[in-house]
Formats: sequence, structure tokens, C-alpha cells
Amino acid sequence: MNCKDNQTFSKQLDRFIAHRSEKYDKSQDLWAHLKETSFWAFKFASKIGLGQHGQLAGLIHDIGKATAEFDQYIRSATGLIEPDEDEYVDAIGKKGKIDHSSAGAQVIYRHFSNRDQKFLFVLQILSLIISSHHSGLIDCLTTDGEDNYTRRMIKTDEKTRTSEALSNLNDDIRHQIMELLSNDDLVDQMNKKIISLRENNDLVDSYMFKISLLTRFLFSCLIDADRLNTADFEFPEGAELRNQGEYVAWPVLIDRLNLYLSKFENKNDVDAIRGNISNYCLDFSNRPKGLFQLTVPTGGGKTLASLRFALNHACKHKMERIIYIIPYTSIIDQNADVTRNILEDRTENGVYLDRIVLEHHSNLTPEKESTRQKILSENWDAPVVFATMVQFLEALFGYGARNARRMHQLANAVLIFDEIQALPVRCVHLFNLAIRFLIGGCGSTVVLCTATQPLLDQVKPEQRALQINPDQQMIPDVQTLFKELKRVKVFDRRKLRGWTDDDVAALVEQELQETGSVLIVVNTKKSAINLFQLLSQHASTEVKHLSTNMCPAHRMEVLDRIKECLPDKKPVICVSTQLIEAGVDIDFGTVIRYLAGLDSIAQSAGRCNRNGARPEPGRVIIINPQGENLDYLNDIKVGRDVAERVLDEFNTDAKQFEGDILGLKAMERYYQYYFYARKEEMCYKVGSNSVVGRSDNLFELLSTNLQSVYGYQRNNDSSPKIPLRQSFMTAAKAFQAIDSPARGVIVQYGEEGERIVNELCAAVDLEKQYRLLKQAQRYSINIYPYVFDQMTRQKVINEVQKGAGVFYLNKQFYDKDCGFSGGITNEMEFLIY
Repeated sequence: MNCKDNQTFSKQLDRFIAHRSEKYDKSQDLWAHLKETSFWAFKFASKIGLGQHGQLAGLIHDIGKATAEFDQYIRSATGLIEPDEDEYVDAIGKKGKIDHSSAGAQVIYRHFSNRDQKFLFVLQILSLIISSHHSGLIDCLTTDGEDNYTRRMIKTDEKTRTSEALSNLNDDIRHQIMELLSNDDLVDQMNKKIISLRENNDLVDSYMFKISLLTRFLFSCLIDADRLNTADFEFPEGAELRNQGEYVAWPVLIDRLNLYLSKFENKNDVDAIRGNISNYCLDFSNRPKGLFQLTVPTGGGKTLASLRFALNHACKHKMERIIYIIPYTSIIDQNADVTRNILEDRTENGVYLDRIVLEHHSNLTPEKESTRQKILSENWDAPVVFATMVQFLEALFGYGARNARRMHQLANAVLIFDEIQALPVRCVHLFNLAIRFLIGGCGSTVVLCTATQPLLDQVKPEQRALQINPDQQMIPDVQTLFKELKRVKVFDRRKLRGWTDDDVAALVEQELQETGSVLIVVNTKKSAINLFQLLSQHASTEVKHLSTNMCPAHRMEVLDRIKECLPDKKPVICVSTQLIEAGVDIDFGTVIRYLAGLDSIAQSAGRCNRNGARPEPGRVIIINPQGENLDYLNDIKVGRDVAERVLDEFNTDAKQFEGDILGLKAMERYYQYYFYARKEEMCYKVGSNSVVGRSDNLFELLSTNLQSVYGYQRNNDSSPKIPLRQSFMTAAKAFQAIDSPARGVIVQYGEEGERIVNELCAAVDLEKQYRLLKQAQRYSINIYPYVFDQMTRQKVINEVQKGAGVFYLNKQFYDKDCGFSGGITNEMEFLIY
């Protein structure tokens, strides 16, 4: 079809189509989609003072659909044009090949490209996010030095059909776009925002890194607005399931927490100390927004104290939400359950309405989203969110639109980092600059909670460190607090050849007789299963197992069973990986810890004599297991080696640590050694075997990108003329918050797990699927990709429905004690199946 035919075809159309719903047999008008997306993008971007930029991006992002070529494609694909009609095109052959993202970007580029320097940032940032809204942010410079951004902006009109799209624009849309483009505030506000990001100690690289975060933030606003509007059209019932930013008022939630706290009684000194910590946090909530530390020994009541701070602080400063970020290796269920019980609305039958507390465990849908998966994705639309550190980091740096769309929810929010010491070392520079951006650029407050504060303010170079002074410490006398809450005695029982499993079993039996309950924290899942099986055969009491091979609902049931034993002094043994170290309120008489980082040992110790109610101090025993292989667990391995060094120094001269191997001085020494040993890793290094294809680091790729700049200079004998030179797409593809990314799979644990899987397999209605996927979060586990692929080929893992992108594990591969093991756990059930 030639240009004249295009124009004739366009004039014949009653309207252009943005999306088509086959279920409801209706089409979404393009102009309505642009206006509605613009409304949400304006609202999201207004949080950081750039509402007009979001509004413009929303209005212009899909104007490339106002062409005959795209309209023929979508009508042919959805049956509005039949195969025997003249205008019909091969929709399957054209899928993904019609560029409708470049037209809006080119309109901005052409409008500003001949202006002076002050227009460069608004020009590139806006055109970049629009051209990237289907792919994820593209590379500005590729790693081989090509100017990929400018190549996209100067694509021929024959390929982008920008002129045709402009000629077909609705008059109202055109007027709004031109009015925004002509508004001087559009440029001035962007430049003021960029200037405001620069702190006194910033060098060019740290400054440019924060500008890259600003770019991703605006991209997030556009992506979420686009996805929400599309979802509301294709799945109108879904709009009723979301909060749409309308939340229960903070004073109501504060009253609910106060009512809950009023019922507490001070039964002992520990309870009184917890009450004091809570009061300190309440007083601190009146402070201006900023960065704070809550350094409290394990068992000091950080969860409720930080919630008290967060609710009151959010109320005072009219903030949008509270997000608890918890280590990816920990159990988040317990804290979420406590908070839900305090704050959540219920039906008359006592069922939670789930409108206040969102517990987001994992992603059950793949990165490459279908329309259905876009609708079902979670965008943290709740006043109180519990998420993992992995999800937080992926919102900032991860690949794909699903991750990026959550980033704007981090603005004007209270971010509580529980057990911050679990931050992956290679992400330290990325994390520190992101926190500075979220505080300085997005009006958020950040609280770093732990008993073992890592030295994030002593990172080198100092331009990539957090700036923390004593005034930002929420507890006035941390040293005294640690002494008052000391409830355990530590025994260093390392020996020359290490402990065999039989040695450990004998020690467990001995300690069981001594204190009545024993927790053994090991470093690997393999060690946990082996020791559990050995103890199950020979121990004189009930033995429980905990690891991330078990779904959250399963783990919570095990913890509840253990808690039933402990107050009644029923003997119990628990073998666990380090997931029990963070956020688990449980109290054993003895904790045996396999040698690991001193921070991990201290966290494990927090599960011993937790409430200070035992007549004698709890017993924490450090042992070194024989033949343990940590070659693929470098964080644990380095932490173990550094801990050995500090333990040896303590054994030589305990006075320099004030006689407390888990005290503040010992922990500071540990982190000094640990950070020094790993200082070269903190910028997230990548090698030639990575997607980057060379030795570099992600901090560099997302800041000045010097190697790519040098490549451009070699190719062109000049420097790039664009201000943003980052390799966004390449960095996102290379980023993994953890070494081994995993796929979420639903398991059929108990009647509830089976019900969820059965109903997901049968559910046609998207509203029901949406509800079921929320429930399935607590019945999901993460499986390494190579195992996932292998078990999918073997039909052990199956899709709930073809094309759904949601998978479940066959029941016989999930053990009632240890969860997923990779092998059949119930032969008879397998034969019946």
C-alpha cells in the first residue's frame, strides 16, 4: 500500500484502535488510551515535580498507532478485517515488526534537536523513554561504541511513519502535545530537577548515575500508566481489585496500631526495653524526611517499633506508602502476618480484605509478558508493602518492563530495610547511590534496620558512600542498649579437623538435655537435609526442617508447630538454613551455628533466649563443619574467613572488644575487614563472558560509560554529542540481584495449595486468576532455571494453562518435611497420579 493509499485508508476509518478485547468484543479508542495514560503518568511523575513530563509522555507514546499500517495490522490480527478483504495483512508475519514507538519519540526529537544546550536533557530523556516503552530502556551508546539512541531518532519516515501519524492526530491531542512542547517550564523544571540531584561530594560518575535513575523513574511512570490503562480496558473487573492509590487514611492505621500496643504488658526487663525502643521511634517520626539507622539487638522489637515510626512519619509528611524490604533469603511471612493482623480490614466472617498489607513474595510470571501477564503483574499499589531486597533492586536495575514499572512507587515513601546487612556486596555502590537518589530526588525516607549495621558510610570511593552521622541514629545510646539486651553466652567450639555430622548430632543431643530446645543453622540446603535426616533417625524428640525449598505457607506451619512446643518446654530440634536469621520471632535454649560471617552468627544468636525469660543465658555454639563446600557461595565463604580472623583476635585479646564477640566493636571490626576484602566487587563487576562482552562494571555502564565513549571516539574521531551515554539495556540484562536467578513455581502443599493449582488450571476469568495468583504467592518456591527447564521437559513442572506463563510442580515432587527436593518423594502417589 503506497502513501496515497495509506491516506485514503486512514480517512475511511471511524477511529484508530489502541487495543482490542476479544473477550468483550470491543476496541479501545487510541485517543482515549493516550489521554487516560497521560492522566496516570502525570499523577505518578508529579511525585517528583515532573508531572508535565509524564503527561506529555503519556499523550505521545503511542501516536505511532495512528497509521494505516498499524491499524490494518491490529484489525487483521483481531478479526475486524477478514482474510478475504483487500485490506487484510498477515498479522502473524508482522507481529513485532511494526515500529509504533519511534513516532512519538521523533516528534520530541525534531521539536528540540536544533535548540541550544539547555534543551538536551529534556530532549533525550523524554524521547528515550517513549522509544523504549515496549522494549525496556534502550542503550544510548552500545558497548561497542555505536550511538544507538541517535540511530533510533533519525530512522526514516518510511519506517516510523511519523509524518502520517502526526497528520492523523486528533485535534485535541495535537493541541495538548504542542502546548506542552511549547511550555518553557517543561525544560526549566527538568533542568532544575537534574541540578538538584548533585550533592557536594558528587563526581561526574555518581552524578550521571543519579540522572540515569531519574530517567528510569520517568520510564517507570509511563510504563505503569500504560499497563494500568490497558489492563483496565481489557480486564475492567481488575480496576475493582486495585486500590488505584486510594488508601485508608494514616490516622486510622495509627489508631489500630496504638490499640494493639496498648494491650501489651511489661512481663520482664526485655519487654520494658522494647517499649522504650518503640517510644524512641515514635519521637523520631517527627523528624524531617531523610536517612536513618535503627540499630537494635535481635529481639528488640524492631518490626513494631519501625512500623510505629513509619505510620506516624508517613502521616506527618503526607507520604504515599510504607515498603518493608526484607532479605531474599529470609521469611517475610511472619512480619507481614503481624502487620496484617494489626492493620487489615476484615469481613464479618473475619476474612482479610487485603486492601492494606500487600505481601509480595516472588514473580510467578515470566519476564516476557503476554497481555494477560501484564494485567496480573503486581505494581505495589498498597499503603503497606512487604517485598524482598531482590524485588527492590530489580525495580531499580532489573531487565524488563514488569520490574521497572514498580520504581515510581518508591517515591514519597517510607522505605524500611530490615536486616540491611544482607545487601549483596556487589550491589553496594548501586544501592548507596539509589538511596541517595530516592531521598534527595524522590522525597522518600529510608530506615536501615539491623543489629549488625554494615559500614555503608565508609565505602570507598566516598562519592559512592552513604552519608550518616550520629544524629541519624534513632536510638540515643546503642552501646548501653546492647549491654542491656545481652541474653546469650557464646562458645567458640571450632576444632582442627572440623565437626562431622555424627559429631553435630551428638552435640545436639547433649544440648537438648541441657536447655530443652536446639536450633542448628547451617550454610547450605544440602547440609540441612543431610543433618535433618540423620537427626530424624536418631534424635530423642521431634525434628523440624526449614529451607527455601519449602513454600512460605509450609515454613509458617513448621514455625507455628515449633512455637507450640517452646513455651510448654516440649523438646524440639530445628535444622534450618540462614533464612531463619532475619525476621523470625522464635526462642530456642541453644543455637548451634555453622561458621559463617559474624553478622550471620549474631543474627542466629537472636533466636536464642529471645525474650530473656530463661533462668540462664542462652547458649550459642559456633562450630566448623567438616568437608563443607562453599565454592559456589562466595558471600558465605568470605564472611566465614573474615569471621575466623575476628574470632582469633578475640581469643587473643577479648578486652579490645569489651569482652563481647557479638558486640558493636567486634561487628565494626568484622565489617572493616569484610568490606576491605571485597571493596573491588562493590561496583558490580562483569566480565567478557557476560552479556556486556568485556570487563567492566554496571556502575560505570549506568554512569559515564567511559569504555563505550572511547569506542565511539575511535569510530568517529569525535565525542558523542548526546548527554546520556549509558548502556541501559545491556546493564539491565547483566543485572542479577543474586548469583542464580530463579523461576517461581507453585507447589501443591496441603489442601490449600492443591486448591489453588486446580482452580488456576480451570480459571478462565481474569479476575479469578488475579485473586488466585495473590494467594499463590504463599505456595510458591523458586527453582534454578536449568532445573526448571529440565523438569518442564520431563512434565514434572507444568503450565496451569497454555500461554499463561504460570507453572506448578507435580505433587509427588514436594516432600511434607523438606519441600522440593528434585526427586520423587512419594512413589505410591506418583503411581496413582
